[in-house]
Amino acid sequence: MAIFKEAGGGVRWPRPRAPRQPGLDVRARRCPDASPPSQPSPQHLPQMLSFFWLRCLLKMVKGNIIVPEEILSFCCNGLQSSTSPPRAREPGEREEAPGAMASPSPARNPTEVQMSQLVLPCHTNHRGELSTGQLLKWIDTAACLSAERHAGCPCVTASMDDIYFEHTISVGQVVNIKAKVNRAFNSSMEVGIQVSYEDLCSGKHWSICKAYATFVAQGPLGSKVRLKPLTPQTEEEKIEYSIAAERRRMRLVHKDTLKDLLTRSPQETELETRDGSGAVPAEKTRVESVELVLPPHANHQGNTFGGQIMAWMENVATIAASRLCHAHPTLRAIEMFHFRGPSQVGDRLVLKAIVNNAFKNSMEVGVSAEAYGQEMSVSRRHINSAFMTFVVLDQEGHPRTLPMVAPEPGDGERRYREASARKKIRLDRKYVVSCKQTEVPLSVPWDQSNKVYLSYNNVSALKLLVAKANWALAREKEKVRMYTLEEDKFLSFRIEMSVCITASRAFSLLSNLRRRHEWDSHYVSAELVQKVDDDDMIYHVVSQKLRHENKPQDFVILASRRKPCSKWDPYVVAFRSVTLPTHPARAEFTRGETLCSGFCIWPESEEMSKVAYYNQAMPGYLNYVTTNVAGLSSDICSTFEACEKFLLKNKEDLISRLQDF
Repeated sequence: MAIFKEAGGGVRWPRPRAPRQPGLDVRARRCPDASPPSQPSPQHLPQMLSFFWLRCLLKMVKGNIIVPEEILSFCCNGLQSSTSPPRAREPGEREEAPGAMASPSPARNPTEVQMSQLVLPCHTNHRGELSTGQLLKWIDTAACLSAERHAGCPCVTASMDDIYFEHTISVGQVVNIKAKVNRAFNSSMEVGIQVSYEDLCSGKHWSICKAYATFVAQGPLGSKVRLKPLTPQTEEEKIEYSIAAERRRMRLVHKDTLKDLLTRSPQETELETRDGSGAVPAEKTRVESVELVLPPHANHQGNTFGGQIMAWMENVATIAASRLCHAHPTLRAIEMFHFRGPSQVGDRLVLKAIVNNAFKNSMEVGVSAEAYGQEMSVSRRHINSAFMTFVVLDQEGHPRTLPMVAPEPGDGERRYREASARKKIRLDRKYVVSCKQTEVPLSVPWDQSNKVYLSYNNVSALKLLVAKANWALAREKEKVRMYTLEEDKFLSFRIEMSVCITASRAFSLLSNLRRRHEWDSHYVSAELVQKVDDDDMIYHVVSQKLRHENKPQDFVILASRRKPCSKWDPYVVAFRSVTLPTHPARAEFTRGETLCSGFCIWPESEEMSKVAYYNQAMPGYLNYVTTNVAGLSSDICSTFEACEKFLLKNKEDLISRLQDF
């Protein structure tokens, strides 16, 4: 029988001998040529004693010996009080909390919600593809959870921006949804949603869509709740935070844009200019369906999930599109829409859909949702209206040609014209807003249909440039500092200084291009061509002659100005080139273009402001930076010092104060 001797005493614990197996002996073995062990240091003695008692415990358990409670408690307490040698942490690694089993993941946005769903047959249509309605439910659920994380109270869906679906998803693939709050306003907040899917067999990932939803926080009895501000941390979060204010502005004027376009467009419809003999009457595509709101369709407050309503609307819209083409359509886009009011458990939702217009390869289906509480109730509450774009794909995945639609007289003709206007707005918005900045040409044609989105692109491009990191200090002279940023195809400049002037006054002076020549010697004149609204204006600017040409440059520039939405926002004045039919390129000028430039002004105190000028130039235009109206002269410091003198000279000018565009 083997004998085990306890340290510090003569107690021996007999146990039956068992054959030694590799990996079970916890005692350390030394090689024959190894050096003798060194004496333990005092600070390591408690740890060695703790592991000694652990070896005792293991041998007792292995020998089927009942362990006295005192010894078990002593071993456990010894292990808890033992300390391990300090380890150098990697850069950015957080200190591990006592008792942690693994290193914590890097800190992320506290409002971020991640959802992964395996696509099952019950989620799909007849082609084995994920139903868009089911995807909308998942999107809305993830976005709502993110909004409620920030608000700390129930939230309801207020609106959803345009959604463009890039791919279809099949059974067995995984949908990954990431949602987080981009910015909180007074009682509403914008939630950004990114949707992708992965193939578990190949491990590849594809992007499905990117969406922006607006949620409203609700207190007791449906009262609005004032939200706490959100502080962005990463560069990406700062960009989304800054541009969220511009997206909000675009949502608020969306209806006005459509009305303005319909007012200016001719009354003749597309049908009147084509052979409509084979057109399908729109009445044949009409669909009406009713749904009863049950508890599974609602949240804990009893309000119907916005995603559930969207799923029902997508269902009837698909049926209407199928009646036109006699095939199974694919949803490609959902127009920006707003929820007019809530519905509760027990409500009946009446869903109506009809094809408004059919273009060559796509069709628009209008769908509405109304709610009523009793079967015999006459009054119905308008819940939501949406416009969905469908295509029909052939076996190769290419869109098929669709039959034309003959609209109904009266409201049908109005919906027909509005569908044509929405198509133009949608294409302009997707072209200007959705594509990458490098894909947008320097000078975009300006008209009534895209004025809101060009303004959005103008301001958001400057805010995107401001939020970038890795600016390198290139030169500093007295109070003027110049920074550069090199990336991809762009070389960007930032020049900043502090001026003894209020931010609002500097904003008023610098946003008026007609006074730019007073401090910038490269400006000859600036003519106000068109006042789009109080915040957007188009100028025709003439600059000095180029060094290598014997004629001056001219520009057609859209100037967009924005006041802060909160105390953390700067005043913004953004410039970009546009094309106007009334001001084509002329032989006496060299037409110049600018992609992104402008001012950002931050208040530092009641009488001090930080003024920063940004300019983003492509390599082909760097030769003109010294003379380009959107760039700076070779003597940058002198130009900016002249700007400071101009601001100080006019900060108390009463006439200039009243001249605020």
